[in-house]
Amino acid sequence: MPVLGCPLGARRPPEWSRSDTVSRVARPTALDVPVDRAALEEFIRPRHHGILSTERRDGTPQLSPVTMGVDPLGPILVARYPERAKVRNLRRCPRAAICVLSDDFGGEWVQLSGPASVEDVPEALEGLVAYFRSISGEHPDWAEYRQAMIDQGKVLIRLVPDRWGPVSRGGFPALLAAS
Repeated sequence: MPVLGCPLGARRPPEWSRSDTVSRVARPTALDVPVDRAALEEFIRPRHHGILSTERRDGTPQLSPVTMGVDPLGPILVARYPERAKVRNLRRCPRAAICVLSDDFGGEWVQLSGPASVEDVPEALEGLVAYFRSISGEHPDWAEYRQAMIDQGKVLIRLVPDRWGPVSRGGFPALLAAS
């Protein structure tokens, strides 16, 4: 087989056969690590990407990518607009699930679920401040931020995890990764 970037007619050495190359490539091993509540919160605090699942009127899931934070007391925080489907769904059926993703799509994730509530402004303002802080740190002008949240009519979703799976990572089953 010709080698890219080499003069016409150059061939791969026999020791570069496809099967040999594949066997030398590191294979990531799938991972499932059960965690307690403290380890769950430690895992999710630095992660801000998730897929939020709510229940449509017909019982099917409605999934949305969201930016999320974690309240200092533990609930997952998501800021949205009141017209969004996930907000309408939660007002009707106050339970949700979220798959919290790592920044690297191939990284670890965890799925959790629990009761969820929707708070409207102005009651949601301090929760929206906690949401911002957990993602971006301090705002240069909190009064301006609070006013923007009121002007935009933002709502805050609070999901309190009462069930979660292990922290997981995709990959080969251990038996295949070792071979």
